[in-house]
Amino acid sequence: MLAELFAVMAPVLIVAGIGYGWVRSGQGYPTDFVARLVLNVGTPCLVLSTLSRTEVDVQAFGQMALACVAVSLVMGLIGLALSRAMAQDWKVLVPAYLFPNTGNMGLPISLYAFGEQGLALAVAFFLMLSVGHFTLGMILSGAERSWRRLLVNPIILSLCAALAVMLLDLELPRWLANTVNLLGGLAIPMMLITLGVSLASIRVQHIGRGILLGALRILCGAAVGWGMGVALGLSPLAHGVLVLQSAMPVAVFNYLFAVRANRSPEAVASLVMCSTVLSFVLLPLLLAWWMPIAR
Repeated sequence: MLAELFAVMAPVLIVAGIGYGWVRSGQGYPTDFVARLVLNVGTPCLVLSTLSRTEVDVQAFGQMALACVAVSLVMGLIGLALSRAMAQDWKVLVPAYLFPNTGNMGLPISLYAFGEQGLALAVAFFLMLSVGHFTLGMILSGAERSWRRLLVNPIILSLCAALAVMLLDLELPRWLANTVNLLGGLAIPMMLITLGVSLASIRVQHIGRGILLGALRILCGAAVGWGMGVALGLSPLAHGVLVLQSAMPVAVFNYLFAVRANRSPEAVASLVMCSTVLSFVLLPLLLAWWMPIAR
């Protein structure tokens, strides 16, 4: 089991470590360009290529999307309760609890832990969460105020295309399938490298509070994901993916949005860094629990 866990987590640690070491060594990294490339090109192609080549039951896909919405609502309420209990700004803590890092970390870990079927289900969770993150999340953080611009976000458009492929049982032409497979292949490694770069660039304050809130974000996410999976009667594979995606650390985009809006970026940075570091300890425990069940 230890060898299997290492095989799942090692690629994530190594590739993110490359990004971290790259910046720490003084090398330049065009974070804004890479982030736009991944979001506008790599991620939509990854979604199309994954869903077009993997047979995913439409009902299972819909259940995962519904579970994502339900988990997000509960986690938002938990974030609101904690913000009041700890006298924190709810516009800082609620987005952090609503929107975990299901892309940079959730997709590769789901792939290596649960295979192509697990990746397809993780994509369903990621898509639904991304719709909320790049609409409601940007509004809450103050990073964007125009709903019209949000509606033409590539993530939203890729969701529409992915649903059309699934619901109409379409088959992509070979030239298009090869193209989206090629472009989709850059998404996960570039996500992980950018994660490492972002972590190297973040300056953390209030570490004690960050560790507490970061640990609560992961543990509460896992518990809520488990409860929603039981309530919806998910299969063991879908249940494992749901628990894993729900337990991801705070997404780096929350920090970028906070910087853009100048809304307590130091507090958000602490949540991102502390929860990410803790995830490398807590996520292997979740995998040790769920990998044998899902298989």
